[in-house]
Amino acid sequence: MHIRPVEARGPDILSNGITLSGTAHCLFDRGLIGLWDDLDILMPRQANDPDSIQGLLNKTGKAIVPGRVFERPHPQFLRWHRENCFKQ
Repeated sequence: MHIRPVEARGPDILSNGITLSGTAHCLFDRGLIGLWDDLDILMPRQANDPDSIQGLLNKTGKAIVPGRVFERPHPQFLRWHRENCFKQ
């Protein structure tokens, strides 16, 4: 999936993508999870059921990313998602 959607002028490139499960994809699209630039997973402070969301995520609290840096999500796209989609 694209981090910054193509419809929102996001480029169709590897660093603007992230692979998520169907449930995590839905949460990400709705702004119920996000990522910091260091790839720590974010949850909104006002989440209705934070324990359920946490149960779906990686127990380390960090995204699992490819070993090669150029394949990882770029911070500019993660920042765009936090500023435009993530529900603080």
